[in-house]
Amino acid sequence: MALSKLSDRPCSVARTLSVIGERWTLVILRECFSRVRRFEDFLARTGASRRILTERLNSLVEHGLLVKVPYQQRPLRHEYRLTRKGLDIYPILIALMHWGDTYCADASGPPLLLRHRRCGEDFHPVMVCSQCGEPVEAHQTEARPGPGQAASTGESNG
Repeated sequence: MALSKLSDRPCSVARTLSVIGERWTLVILRECFSRVRRFEDFLARTGASRRILTERLNSLVEHGLLVKVPYQQRPLRHEYRLTRKGLDIYPILIALMHWGDTYCADASGPPLLLRHRRCGEDFHPVMVCSQCGEPVEAHQTEARPGPGQAASTGESNG
């Protein structure tokens, strides 16, 4: 199924993938969190072609994850800054990074470590229940229909 069709499905995962599911999009977002903002810097750091990079940046702007801000008038040039919606992707990226560190890193270990500035310690992301604060694991959860579930489709809203 084409990614463009995923946005029509009554599934939060499918809808999210329709926005960020293309591999270059996640690589660009990774760079945004490393404070990369300018096209040429994205080009150098990601390895994406100009065409792909232009398309993905435009899509991220269109979906409201990035905003274009002029930094030069002659010629007019823009930089790309994360919006609140874009910043909210961070937990997804660090969860992917942690999974990659656990299952894809070589024997020397993970390429990057994350340090929590507030306490000064390196950390691993942990998902906790918003109600009780306990760590959440797959076998401890169950999905049930929510208000956006289309009753006639029989799909999960995952």
